[in-house]
Amino acid sequence: MGAGGHAVSSADLMAIDLVAQGSPEGIEMLYDRYCGLAYSLAHRILGDAASAEDVVQEAFLSIWRGAATYRPERGGVRTWLCRVVHNRSVDRLRGRSSRPRQELPLERASAEPSLSDTWDSVAAELERDHVRSALDSLPLEQRQTIELAYYGGYSQAEISELMHVPLGTVKGRTRIALQKLRSALEERGVERTMQ
Repeated sequence: MGAGGHAVSSADLMAIDLVAQGSPEGIEMLYDRYCGLAYSLAHRILGDAASAEDVVQEAFLSIWRGAATYRPERGGVRTWLCRVVHNRSVDRLRGRSSRPRQELPLERASAEPSLSDTWDSVAAELERDHVRSALDSLPLEQRQTIELAYYGGYSQAEISELMHVPLGTVKGRTRIALQKLRSALEERGVERTMQ
């Protein structure tokens, strides 16, 4: 049985056992079962097909290397895999802002950039910075709850299972975190409010 009394699929357990023994058949079984789910989650977080594909490959490689760390009492294989994909996706998002900028050859650059396009990009980047800063100011549990909900696409019940806390705690953390974010963004002059 997994966390919350959910049965762990015998096919999943067999696949994990095979992976832990170094058998490629096990990872193929998991990939066939969960690659669509893993890709959907990564794409929802990253918004980019190529990055989502990379993250899925990295996640399955991580599972290949770390199958022995899987503990069925902490949840099902699906939940574990989604957690790995989510963490890798969030790491990729955080890494984007620190990547060096790529220079375009002069002949490929447009002759006159549109002022409105440039301003829209700058405004969107500033807003993202304000949101990230406001998120970073939240206590860890509240920030993780919001990231799982908004970047990971998890329901409150799924977050409850992932974080091993009661559903009421997740609802309370979400409500308080959204109030704090709204106040922080209003103080920074960001017009958009989080719903």
